[in-house]
Amino acid sequence: MFDKTKSGGITYTFDTPDTVTTVQFCPLEQFSQLIAYGDCLRVSLGICRFQDEDSEIDGFEFEHLRDFHHGTRVTTIAWSPETSLETLPRQVKFCTAGADSKLRLFSSDLKSEDTVTVMDGHTSYVNDVVFEPTEGQQIASVSDDHTCRVWDLDGLQRACFPLYSPGMSVCWHPDEPAKLMVAEKKGTIRFYDLTTHQPIMSLDAGHVTLMSADICFLDPVRIGCIANGNWMMWDSTRSSLPQENRQAHNEGGRNFRWSQVSENLFATTGHNEVKVFHLGHSQVPVSSSLPVTAGGLSWHATLPVCAVGGDRKVHLWMTEI
Repeated sequence: MFDKTKSGGITYTFDTPDTVTTVQFCPLEQFSQLIAYGDCLRVSLGICRFQDEDSEIDGFEFEHLRDFHHGTRVTTIAWSPETSLETLPRQVKFCTAGADSKLRLFSSDLKSEDTVTVMDGHTSYVNDVVFEPTEGQQIASVSDDHTCRVWDLDGLQRACFPLYSPGMSVCWHPDEPAKLMVAEKKGTIRFYDLTTHQPIMSLDAGHVTLMSADICFLDPVRIGCIANGNWMMWDSTRSSLPQENRQAHNEGGRNFRWSQVSENLFATTGHNEVKVFHLGHSQVPVSSSLPVTAGGLSWHATLPVCAVGGDRKVHLWMTEI
């Protein structure tokens, strides 16, 4: 279903069997219709089709593909660049973090051939996980156990970086595969060289509680985060201190994500609130409340559409670029 929002955008929803704890569009442009979402028991895959891509569609269509048993609450999902629906057998590959502090690497042909590799090493809650974006042969994760760990696809740990506080976000640099960004809860964002295993640069958000950070895919010198309910922005070539610091949510923030189709567009979530911001003007393109805590935040790879999990629904907002 879809309708106009008060803020001028368009919102769509599709139903889910349980409250959604996290959601992730596939970041690969050729498979941008794929979406994964998790709850307390399962990971589900589906396909989202929008009228902007196919004029025969009336607004929005959703097709459920299949569910994968997870056994514990899904906290975050990352898609592998090895995912492909163009060749046979088809392959979808993604990694999850669970409430049991373990990572699970799923690979499936969406028919009968499924494999799951469990990666056990973190000793506390895992907040984020990401694939190396070019070859997809490594996975990085950050945890409340004050570590960032790098794994191979066999589940073997290849590196472990000690942190000074819980790791909240981890991002592989889109243009430099040997560079990894790690954001810590106490407000420090560091870049690590995966060849030397040494930190090479840091950004300082101040004495805050940082909850989420992201690298701008289209302009990787831009770094953004949400901390103490404020969004902050850096130009990493100019200063270690944020260039901008503005309030987003009165009751604290949870997620920050850059759009993949505009370097000026980003979204944040609060406890039960979603906002989309545009650096080109002062208006807020999307500001919407949810009846429950927002579960995850993700942008479509080719459209200005962001998704957030809710109470037995996934909510999607389309905005202007």
